[in-house]
Amino acid sequence: MTDTHPQAVWPDIPKPLMPYTPAVKAGGWLFISGQLASDFETGIAPEARVANGFIEDELAVQSRFVMKTLAATVKAGGCDIARDVVRIWQWFPYDTPTYEQFESGDSWPGLSITPYLEARNEYIREPRPASTAVSIRALPVRGARIEVDLIAMDDPSVPIGYAAPEGVPMPVAGYSPALRRGDWVFLAGEVPTDWKGDYTTPRHMGPKSALAPDARLNPYLWYGSSIEAQTDYTLQKLARIAAAAGTSFERAVKAEVYIGHPRDYAGMDRVWKKWFPRNPPARCVIPYMGLGTMGSRIEIALTLLAADSKLQIETIETSAAPEPFSHEPQAVKVGNFLFLSQQMACDSRGVLAPGMLRHPEFPWYGSPGKAQMRYMLKNVSAICEAAGTHLENVVRRACFHDEGTYFADSIEEWAAHFPKLKPASTTMKIGGPLVVPGANTLLDLIAYVPG
Repeated sequence: MTDTHPQAVWPDIPKPLMPYTPAVKAGGWLFISGQLASDFETGIAPEARVANGFIEDELAVQSRFVMKTLAATVKAGGCDIARDVVRIWQWFPYDTPTYEQFESGDSWPGLSITPYLEARNEYIREPRPASTAVSIRALPVRGARIEVDLIAMDDPSVPIGYAAPEGVPMPVAGYSPALRRGDWVFLAGEVPTDWKGDYTTPRHMGPKSALAPDARLNPYLWYGSSIEAQTDYTLQKLARIAAAAGTSFERAVKAEVYIGHPRDYAGMDRVWKKWFPRNPPARCVIPYMGLGTMGSRIEIALTLLAADSKLQIETIETSAAPEPFSHEPQAVKVGNFLFLSQQMACDSRGVLAPGMLRHPEFPWYGSPGKAQMRYMLKNVSAICEAAGTHLENVVRRACFHDEGTYFADSIEEWAAHFPKLKPASTTMKIGGPLVVPGANTLLDLIAYVPG
C-alpha cells in the first residue's frame, strides 16, 4: 500500500459550477469527474454547438469536446488517455424508454452512439478500457447529449486487454470485455445478448430482441422469470470472461448493476445469491437505465483482483450503519481503496428512514434533499471509520437522482461535508422512483484508505 493522500487535479478546462474537483488522484489511481460539453457560463460551450444540423451531428461535436477535455484532465493528473484509462462510463440522456415503457419491461432507448464511439476512438487506443454505456433521463446542463467519467491508473504496469473467450459473444463497440492493470481486472458492462438478435438469420429470432437464446423464456409455458434468466446468462458470460483474464468471482470486489425497473431487483438478487453465496462484492443497483440491446433488462460490470494478486479482500461491517437490505456487504476494502455498496436513506429492511420526507400535514417544512443526504453521509462516515479511513477521503461519487426535485438542497448538504478536497463526481437524473420508495438519491462511492 502507499501513503499518498488524495490530491486535487485542476487542469486548464472550464471550472465546474457544482462543488466537485475535476480529478482526484490517490493511491496511483486517477478519478475523473463526469465531463460535459459545457463552458459552465453559457450552457453548451460555443465550440460544441452545431450551426447546421444537416451537415454536423450534435452528438459527434459534443463528444469531441468532451474527449478533448478528458484528455487534458488525464494529462494534468500525470496519465495518458490513450494508454492509462482502465474504466469508462458513458451516460446518454434520452426521452425513451418512457416511464410507461419501463413499467412494461422495455429498456430499449433506440439511440445510436456511433458518433460518440468514433470520437472516443480518436483518443483511446487498444486495449480499450472496460466500458459501460447506458441512457438516463437528464444531465445537469440543458442540451447536453453525453457525460463521460473514467478511472485511469498511474503505475509502471502495462494494460492487458482480453477478448471474449471461445463460446462467449464478442461485443461490437470495440471495448475490452476484460482489462488487467497490475493487481486489478476490470470487466466491461455485459448484457444478456449474443450481439446478433433477430439480425440476418432466423436462428437468432426474437421477436424484436437481441437477447441470446439462453436468456429468453418460452412464452408458451407458465414457468420461469425473465429477469432471473437474463441475470443468470449475463453472470455466466462474466464468469467465463473473468477466468480468461486470470481471475474468478471469488476475487470480485465491486459490482455495478443496471436494471430497467425496480421490480426487477428481487429476481436479480435471487440469482446473485447463487453466484455469490459467500462474501459477495460491494454492489450498486440503479434502475431506469436504458440498455444497449433490445430486450435486455440488466447490465452488469465487475471490478476484481487478479488471482495472483497479493492484496487481500476484506468485508467491512459496522453496527453504526444499517445492514444492507439485500445480498451485498456495507463495503469491501482492498489495499488503499474502500468500495461502498449503494447508499440510500433507508433502514436494513429497505424502507425509508423516519424523517426523510415532509410531513403531509406540514408541507412547507423540512428539506428532504438535505435530510436524506445527511442521513446517508452519516452512514458512509461510520463505514469509512470501520475501514480505517474518513468520510473526507471519499474520492469518487456517482449520484443518481429520481426526478431531481431536491438536487440543489442535496448537493449543498453534500458539499458541506467536504470543506477541503471535493470528490470527483458525476450526477444525473434517472427519472423514476428508486428501489426504496421515497428515496430521492442513490450514491455510489469509492474512498481512499491511507496505509
